[in-house]
Order: sequence, then structure tokens, then C-alpha cells
Amino acid sequence: MREQQLQHILRHMPAGIGTLLGPELRIGFLNEAMRNLLGGALPADEPLAVHAGPLTPDLLEVMQQVYLAGRPYVAKAYPLLLSGPAQAEPNRHYFDLTLEPLHDEKEQPLGLLVFAVDVTTQEEARQRAHELALETRRLDARLRVLTETAPLITFSLNADGQFEYVSPQWYYFTGQPPTADLNVIWPLLIHPDDRLRVLYQSEAARTTGVGWNYEYRLRRHDGQYCWMLSQALPELHAPNKPVFWHGAVTEVHDQRELAEALRRGEAELRFLADSIPQLIWTASTIGFIEYYNKHTAEYTGRSGQELGPTGWIALLAPAEQAAAARRWVQCVATGQEFEGLYQMRRHDGQYRWHIIRARQLTDSNGPRWFGACTDVDDQHRLREVLQTQYDELARTNRDLDTFVYTASHDLKQPLFNLRGLFDELRRTATFHDSEQAALLTMVDEALSQLDGTLQELAATVQDQRELAAPTEELDLRSVTEEVLLGLRAQVQESQATIDLDIAAAPTLLYGRANLRSVLHNLISNAIKFAHPERASHVVVRSLVADSGQPVLVVQDNGLGMRVNAETEPMFHTFERQHPRIAGAGVGLYLVQRIINSRGGHLSVSSAPQRGTTFTVHWFE
Repeated sequence: MREQQLQHILRHMPAGIGTLLGPELRIGFLNEAMRNLLGGALPADEPLAVHAGPLTPDLLEVMQQVYLAGRPYVAKAYPLLLSGPAQAEPNRHYFDLTLEPLHDEKEQPLGLLVFAVDVTTQEEARQRAHELALETRRLDARLRVLTETAPLITFSLNADGQFEYVSPQWYYFTGQPPTADLNVIWPLLIHPDDRLRVLYQSEAARTTGVGWNYEYRLRRHDGQYCWMLSQALPELHAPNKPVFWHGAVTEVHDQRELAEALRRGEAELRFLADSIPQLIWTASTIGFIEYYNKHTAEYTGRSGQELGPTGWIALLAPAEQAAAARRWVQCVATGQEFEGLYQMRRHDGQYRWHIIRARQLTDSNGPRWFGACTDVDDQHRLREVLQTQYDELARTNRDLDTFVYTASHDLKQPLFNLRGLFDELRRTATFHDSEQAALLTMVDEALSQLDGTLQELAATVQDQRELAAPTEELDLRSVTEEVLLGLRAQVQESQATIDLDIAAAPTLLYGRANLRSVLHNLISNAIKFAHPERASHVVVRSLVADSGQPVLVVQDNGLGMRVNAETEPMFHTFERQHPRIAGAGVGLYLVQRIINSRGGHLSVSSAPQRGTTFTVHWFE
């Protein structure tokens, strides 16, 4: 009865149980689970090798060796391919196989007792856990590579604030040996002025279970303290209690120094702006003023808050505000520079002239405007006075020119009358004087000299009126030949030789009338003051000075002159060095005035009885 109950129990056990008898391992007892494992109902007393089913040859061989050795063996998670009734492909299952030798009363081997426990679920879970562990190790290795190659120090702290891990960069940075106790050494490397604050902030963050973000100075391997940024976040475990803090320490010394330099620079610029006796202001991209210097409040009597975002416009004279505001809006929209002369009200209510300028600066922070209002009231009023005086002097000068020009022409008629009377007197009157011929000659010379003086005065006034003539690009050879054509009779009479060498600077940007007057006076004087013992030789040469400006040289071999200052000669009207030669003494004065008015100067080198060289520097 008990045996039947035992067999019933064994048959319905979830684990496979079977007996294999004899050295052939013939099939003996198989429970239901074992039959299903081997593939269904198997004939009793048949060798297992004939009906092995999913059993592999190596397993059969191990069974045979266990039978012969008489020692039990357990195969953990042994894989077998089992096919279900509706499965086309077999599935892999895992079993814990226990092979227990059977003996008779005399300890002789009878067979094997086989236990098979299905551990597929456990084995698959174990394999998944193993794969996850491998993936975790791989990710951990990758994370270590990333943290140990990044240019920062990474660390991990436990709940007690003790270091669990620090990347090698910490040892490189501090120069400490790998055997150093981080919990002891790290606080000692913090700058004394920062140490208490850092320790307190770290402890407070761990106590409240939050992260931290602060800067402090850490001593480098060379002894220098560098600014570092420490950041950390907690690792939370259920029930939301932090057990680790993971973070990084980044060197921000250069950024900190740059920020400090920028702060100092901004403070210095603000001090400079406050020290300037001008109204200095800055405006945003849309043109609203954001900053006024100290002088603005002192000058206007209003604070920056009272002035508001458009303060300087409200300070202008009411008639100028609308136009200035439109111009400012246009400049803000286009980025053009703003500049204008406006009347601005001072704190005492007086309106004073100001030059208002503003320029746009564009950088990484976007466009901004920088402006200044400069008080030029005194200069403006002085300029008005000077302009009035200049206009009065110009009018007086024009009146004098008109008077001289008119007088020179009006005096010509009396001169003609005198010449006619003397001609008639010479024809009809008889003088019994031995000096008659000399007296008549002296009268003729005086009349001729007076006529020449009047002509020179008229020419001088006419040339002075042409000082402001418009400039044009002139062909120097063409203008010179035009002047020589007008002097042809004088050249032929004196048998003078004129050489032109103007290839070095063939053109000149100048007023045509001014150039003709300069050439006419210099060449005519060279011919007029020729030496009586030799033929006149005049050289007109153009060249380019070292400064790159054109120069004209007129050289003669005539009587020469006395020059007090060769670098800057001063010629005056009616000044003559050779009184015996006819002339009014205004030609060189006129040449000098024309050249000076055009921004140049005239230099002279001369030796009496040997010749003179005039050098015209057209421009400085």
C-alpha cells in the first residue's frame, strides 16, 4: 500500500524521476515528467541510448561514467532542446540533472537514479542578469574613460561626506600622490579664505539632500591658487533619501580673471565717464538711454530716473525736439552715426549750444549706442562774432579793391590828358634851356612810370579777385606756352632763351588764372631783369618733391637780388631792388600771395649779378 502511494507521488511530481538499470542503462521506472522530457511513452527494459530523445551523446556518456565510477554527479542548468506538440522548432530548456548510482545489498551497481528539475526560468533570469552586468561594466568603463579624459575633476561622496571616487585629474592638478587620504588632504588644499565657506556649504547641502554650485580657490601642484567651480547632485534611493553625491570640479581661473578684468575695466570706464565734463550716455538697441554719467545730473539738475529713456531730447529747445527725435529714430533704425548742433537747457534754464554725437557699437552682446553732448556755446558764439568780423573785413576788402580798381582806371584819363598836354607843349613851345632835352625825357619817364603803376594796380586787384577761382587739372606745358605767347615781343626784344622741362610733373590741379599769373610774373621778371653783359637764359622746370607734391622751378642768369630769408622770403608791394628798370614792384608780392592762398609757399635762392632761382611749392 505504501509502495503504491510512493509510486503515485513519484509519478505526479513536477520533477522528472527515472531509473536506469544495468550497464546498458535500460529504462526502468519513469514518472510523468521524465516521460515528457524524453519524448513520451518509452518501452521498459530498453537501453536508454536507443530512445535517448533530446538527450545528447555527451550526457549519455557522462551517465555511463557515473554508473561505472559509482559516484553521484549533478549537472547544473544543462540545456536540452525540447519540442512541444504544436511546435515546429524545438526550444531550449535548462535542467538541473542529478545522477545518483544505485547499489544492491552487497554494494554492487544496479543502475542510476536520475532527477531532472526544470530551471529554465531561473537560468534565463541569471543569463539576463549576467548580460546586464556585462553591459553595466561596459558602460562603467566608458563612463570612466569619459570622466578621466575630460578636462575636469569628477568625484563621488557618500552620505557621510567621505570620498568614494575621484578622477585622476585631481592628482594631476594638485600633485598629490595616489596614496593621499582625500578626506584629509582636500580641505587643506582649499584657500584659507574660502575653506570655511566651502565646508559649510557642502555640509548644508548634504544635510538638506540637495546639490551645490559654488566657486573657490584650490592650490595647484605649483603652489598657485586657482579658481575652481564645484558642482554636485545627489543620487536618490527610496524613499528619496540621498546616499551619494556625484559632481565635478572645473577650473574657471581664466574666466574669473577675465570677468574681474572686465569688471575693473567697466569701473574704470565708468569713473572716466563720470570725470569727463561732458554729458555721456549709453542707449539700448532700440534707442532708450540706459546710463548717464555723473556730469549729466550736475549739468541738467536732474537724476537719471528723472531724465528717463529719452532724456537728452527733452532737454533740447522746443523748436528742435521734433527734428532731433526723427533723426535719432532714423539713426537707430539704420545704424548710421548721429551728429548735430542743438541748443540744450542747463540746470539754470539757459539754453546753450551743444554738439551731440552718438555711434553704434556691435559686439557679442548686440548693438548698443554710445553718445556725448559737448557744450560748445562759447566757441559757437565766438565763431559767430568772428564770422561777423570776417564778413565785415571781406566787405571792406572788396570795397577797397573796388576803390583801387576804380581809382586806377579813373586816374588814367588825367594821365592821358597830361601826356597830350606835354606832347602839345613839346610841339608848339620853345625853351631856351640847355637841360630841355633832359627835362622832357624825365617828364616822359615819369608819365610812363605812372601809367605802369596804374596798370599794375589794376592787374593786382584783378588777380586778387581770382584767388578763389575753381581748380581744374591743367596741362602745365600748354599754360606755359600760352603765357610765352603773350610775352613773345619781350622775349624777341631781349633775345632771351626759354627752356621748358616739365616731363616730371606735366599736370597740376590748380586755378587757371592763378597759374597764368604766377608763370607770367616769374618769367617776365626773369626777362626784365636780364644781365646787360650776357643773353638772358630762363629755365622752367617741374619736378616731384620727396613728399610727393609737385614743384615748379624758374631759374635765370640775370641781375639777381638780395634775399634776407631764403626759406620764406617776404615780398611787399612797391618794393623794388633795381630802380633803374621800369616796374611797380607788385609782381612778386602777387605771386607770393597766390601761392600762399592755395596752401603752398615760395622759396628763393639768388646771387647778385649771377642769377635767381624761384622754387614754387604748390602744396605743403
